[in-house]
Amino acid sequence: MITVAEHRARVLAETTPTPVVTMSLADAEGRVLAADVASRWPTPLFDNSGMDGYAVRAADAAQGAVLRVVADVPAGSGLDPSIGVGEAARIMTGAPVPSDADTVVPLEHTDLGTVITAEVPAAITITREPTSGAHVRRAGEDSAAGVVAVTAGQILGPWQLSSIASAGHTRVSVHRAPRVAVISTGSELIDPAGEPARGQIPESNSVLLAAAVRAAGADVVTVATVADDEAALRALLADVDADVIVLSGGASVGAFDVVKAVLDGTGTVTFGPVAMQPGKPQGFGTDASGRLVFGLPGNPVGVAAGFEAFVRPALLAMAGRTDIDRPRVIRTAATGWRCPAGRAQFLPAVIDDDTVRPATSGGSGSHLVTSLALAHALAVVPAEVDHVSEGDAVEVMVLS
Repeated sequence: MITVAEHRARVLAETTPTPVVTMSLADAEGRVLAADVASRWPTPLFDNSGMDGYAVRAADAAQGAVLRVVADVPAGSGLDPSIGVGEAARIMTGAPVPSDADTVVPLEHTDLGTVITAEVPAAITITREPTSGAHVRRAGEDSAAGVVAVTAGQILGPWQLSSIASAGHTRVSVHRAPRVAVISTGSELIDPAGEPARGQIPESNSVLLAAAVRAAGADVVTVATVADDEAALRALLADVDADVIVLSGGASVGAFDVVKAVLDGTGTVTFGPVAMQPGKPQGFGTDASGRLVFGLPGNPVGVAAGFEAFVRPALLAMAGRTDIDRPRVIRTAATGWRCPAGRAQFLPAVIDDDTVRPATSGGSGSHLVTSLALAHALAVVPAEVDHVSEGDAVEVMVLS
């Protein structure tokens, strides 16, 4: 057996970022920016008002001063009215400050208060003297033209997209989302809505994997189930157009392990045990078409553990991400449990602010599907530990 760290290192060594594409901001959410985005102009573009109020000359705005209102400057206006001694212009937030003014007096610091009428008032009385430059947002004070607004490598969320738009861009260069095919194998698998005969079980791995792939920001291009039939699997693989193929089942040493029979030795694809529980049978490599191939075990908990340990980090790396790991925290074991000798344990777990406990009483058996619905973390116990006692410190991979 190889260790989890060794298998992960092999996976990441064969993983390369997806091609860079250009797309609209509307389509770029969740993608990783491939090139710095610089502002086309200063931000703000011009001196503008930070408040609804009156643009004045600070020298004229002593407390008690009466100023004649000579203009009205709404947001979006291109007006630049002249303001003489003893004069003011009504101005709205975001509107350009007239060149003759240097200060904005908020509405509430005048005798008219916060009332805004359709008619421009003839005059105002200053009730609180402003400091010079008050409530004026200067051109370029956020950033100068040419300054990088969003750096390459960032995940494009709402705030980043807003910054890019403010910098004057509607399209960005990003890493294309990995295209993933999800294939479940096994002659025992039936549609979940069906009625299982003896020896049959509902197929759930493709549901798990497709949802997990989407949650990792990748695109699912194929979801399929195939019986333990080598010819059928070969035909399906030949027809798939994807960057990554994730298969479940048929990866161990059984007589009917179709995935291993079809793919072992293809390109760099190999199969073998990894020192983990659940998820010991693993296959990985690049096939003859250059696609990454993951052969996960057939049991759902093993599929979940293998996806978190190997597939998800690879998908994030392909998308240009550098933060490819789930957060990990230390929690105190609320109860004791046994661990498999010589294998790292990935135990579906429930955590709170202080403790961790198994999601079910059955431990980390790969068949314990119920634990997946209850768990929001994986307790990760090193291979050299054969028992966790109540009160022990345990490393936990946080899933949600």
